[in-house]
Amino acid sequence: MNLKQLLKSSLLVGLVALSGQALAYSPEELEKACKKPRFTDFNLPIYKAPDNIEVAPKSEFIIKISAWVDPTTITLTAKKQPLAFELESTSTFHKIKAQLPAELTGEFVRIDVGAKAVLGCDDKTGWLIKVADH
Repeated sequence: MNLKQLLKSSLLVGLVALSGQALAYSPEELEKACKKPRFTDFNLPIYKAPDNIEVAPKSEFIIKISAWVDPTTITLTAKKQPLAFELESTSTFHKIKAQLPAELTGEFVRIDVGAKAVLGCDDKTGWLIKVADH
């Protein structure tokens, strides 16, 4: 094999190796490709010291969720119990509206929301509130 053929063979092997690496995705790259859902604009006061703000029984609340979420995958719970909600979707966000059940009066309640993005990523978050005893 002469020098010219050796160089061509080496170049070909190098290009094949590089193209294989270019097609492989790391977990970080996959995470960037799939945007996780974002949850914003929760409108009830979160219970935390030193303010310890309580919310009225049967309070209505909203949560906005990013537009790239599949709305059929949205879940909402209060104290780990499913909570019914109304859904309003626009081109920029989904808004869910719900009401605290009357039986949660006087209790600490964790409200959790979760959803799956259209591209497959999912996420969830939650807030601790205290429902007043009146």
